[in-house]
Amino acid sequence: MRSISKPHPGDYSEYASRYIDLLPDDGKIIEHLKNNFEETRRLIYSLPEKALYYRYAPGKWSIKEVLVHIIDDERIYAYRILRFARNDQTGLPGFDQELFNQYADADQRNIDNIFEEYEAVRNATIALLKGLPEDCWERKGQGIGSFTGCTVRALVYHLAGHELYHLNLIKERYLPGIFDI
Repeated sequence: MRSISKPHPGDYSEYASRYIDLLPDDGKIIEHLKNNFEETRRLIYSLPEKALYYRYAPGKWSIKEVLVHIIDDERIYAYRILRFARNDQTGLPGFDQELFNQYADADQRNIDNIFEEYEAVRNATIALLKGLPEDCWERKGQGIGSFTGCTVRALVYHLAGHELYHLNLIKERYLPGIFDI
């Protein structure tokens, strides 16, 4: 499996460091994507059904909403990875995660359906990464609005770190309160 080293500061916006810093510089980003998914699935399926609707504070998302957010984010970042890897210099916009959440109806979905989609998106992302040419990782693309440009490598690490960030939030902020419901 190919080794994809961690991006350098300056290859991504300061905001992305909260995600990228969660990952080691071991070159095993595809393995991390696989392991993060499996860990997330194991954790979520270990919870009682009612826990999937839990919100740790008013205005915060339920666990189902967090999962669908991870899926949405991955789709968007995989698209950015493809565009930047193909050296497309068209400015790409950010997205409004609150709007996406509002119209996703995640709490109405069955958890098996959510994980079916999650796994399909993850497998598609990994297949994309495995098929990219070796010389694409330092290519930079441009963002507009709230999304600033970065390298392909940074997008991949952002994607994996974003998932890990939310997995950590579930463990730290959701799990303690779940057992009180």
